[in-house]
Amino acid sequence: MWQRVSRAEHGLVTENLMGLHMSLLEVLVLLGAVALVVVRWLPPAVRPRVTIAAGAVFVLSAIVLSVVGTRWQMLPVLTGAALALPFALSPLLRRRTGRPAWRAQWWLALPGSVVCAGLIATGPVAAWAFPVPAFPEPSGRFAVGTRVMQWTDPRRPETFTADPHDRRTVVVQLWYPAQKSPAGARRAQYLGRTEHEARTVADALARQVGLPGFLIDGIPRARTRSVVNAPVADGGGRFPVVLFSPGSGGVRTQNTAWAEELASHGYLVAALDHPYDSAAVVLTDGRTLHPKTTSTGDRDKDDKLAAGWTAVRSADLSFVLTQLDRLGRGEIAGPLTGRLDTSRAAATGHSMGGAAALQAARQDHRFDAVIDLDGYPHGPVSPSLRQPTLALTQAITPATDPRYMPRLTRALKLNTATSYRLTIPGAAHLTFMDGPLYLPPVPSIVGSLGRTKGPRVVAATTLAFLDTTLRHKPGDLPGVLSAHGDLSVYHPSSSR
Repeated sequence: MWQRVSRAEHGLVTENLMGLHMSLLEVLVLLGAVALVVVRWLPPAVRPRVTIAAGAVFVLSAIVLSVVGTRWQMLPVLTGAALALPFALSPLLRRRTGRPAWRAQWWLALPGSVVCAGLIATGPVAAWAFPVPAFPEPSGRFAVGTRVMQWTDPRRPETFTADPHDRRTVVVQLWYPAQKSPAGARRAQYLGRTEHEARTVADALARQVGLPGFLIDGIPRARTRSVVNAPVADGGGRFPVVLFSPGSGGVRTQNTAWAEELASHGYLVAALDHPYDSAAVVLTDGRTLHPKTTSTGDRDKDDKLAAGWTAVRSADLSFVLTQLDRLGRGEIAGPLTGRLDTSRAAATGHSMGGAAALQAARQDHRFDAVIDLDGYPHGPVSPSLRQPTLALTQAITPATDPRYMPRLTRALKLNTATSYRLTIPGAAHLTFMDGPLYLPPVPSIVGSLGRTKGPRVVAATTLAFLDTTLRHKPGDLPGVLSAHGDLSVYHPSSSR
C-alpha cells in the first residue's frame, strides 16, 4: 500500500492543527514525541501505559514517515523524541529485567526535558512558517483542467543566445473549465509537469532569492486543484482567454490559485514561462534554461534593460494569443478546438509581467482588457492604452519607489478607456501571487492579509473586472472594487 503513496500526496494530506499544515503522520509523530517528554512528569501509576502507547505511536509513525518522505521541519521533532526515548523506556526495561527502576531527580531531568521540548516545538513552528501549500477550492461551477504546451515562434530569433538559428520558444500552461473528474483523480503537480521538474524550479527559485533550497522543499510536494488533461467542460460556450506573465524571475505556475479560480468561472487562463527570464524553464527535450536577465545596480541602465526585457515579454504575450487563436480554430490540434473566444482576451501580469501586459495591450489591440498586478510600468507610455485597465497595488509605504505611483497614474490617465487603480491595505508585493500560501506570514514579505485572504481578494477583484469588461455583465464594478481598498477611477474625459 505504501508504494502507492507518493511524496507529493503525503505532503497534501493536511490537518489544520492550530493553523499548522501538517500531515496526519506528522501530527502522530509530534504527539508521540510530546508524550515521551511529558511521561517523566506523570503520576507513577500511569507512566508505563503512557510510555508504551507513546513509544509505539512515535516509532511506527516515524517508520512510515521515513518511507513516504520526511520533511526537514520534522527533523528537530525526531531528534527531540530520540533523545527522550531512552529515558522514557529505561524504567520499563529495568523493571522487566528485575532490576530496580531508576529515575533522575527532577532538577536533573528538567533541563533535559526543556531541551527536548524545545527541539520538538521547533518542528511545528517551522511547518507553520514553511508549509506545504494547500490550494483553495475554486468557487466557480466548473471543475478545472490543466495542460502544458510548448510553442516556437519561427519568425522571432532568440535574442538571449548567440545562435542565429535559435528561435523564441515559450512554455505555456493552460487552465480551463473541465468536466468533473472521478473521485480520487490525481491532481496536477505544482511548479511542474513532474516532481523532478517541480524540484528543479523550486531550487532555482530558492537560489534566486538566496534561500537554502531545503527551506521550501514542501512546495514541490504540493498538488493543485486542477487535473492534468481533464476533459473540457460540456457547457459554458466559448471561453474568454486571459494571458498571464509572471514577475521578474517568476514562473508560469506562480499564480496557480488565481488561475484555477478564474477557470472555474469559465475562463481559459494561459500563463507563460519566459525563457532566460523565468527562474527555470524546462523544455520538452529535457533542457533547463536559466535566467540571463541580471541587474547592474545602476538605475538608469537597469531601467533600459527592464524596458527591453518587457518588450520581449510583450511579444511573447502576443505570440501566445496568436497560438491560442489557432488552437481555438483547430489549426493546432487539441480538445479546446472550437471552445476559445480570442475576440475576448485580457493581458495580465504580476510585477514585470504587469508591465509586459500594459505594453502588449498598447501594441496589440486584440487585447480587450488589461490587469496589472503591482507592476511598475517599464518602457514607453505611448501610444496610449485603449483598453479598460485594472491596476492592483500594494499598500504604499516610504520604502515604495517614489516613481511608481506617478508613472502608473500617468499611464492610467492617458488611457482612452476607463481605468481603475485599487490600492489594497495590508497587501505586499507577493500578496498578488501564490506566495502567501507557502512563505512565512511576515507582513513585509506577503502582507498582513493572511494565507488565504490575500489570494481571495485578488481573485474577487480581477474576476469582477473581467466579467464586466469581457463578458459585459451588468453590475457596480466600482462598488465591488472599492469594498477591498482605496479605489481611484480614471474616466476618458478626465484624461485629456
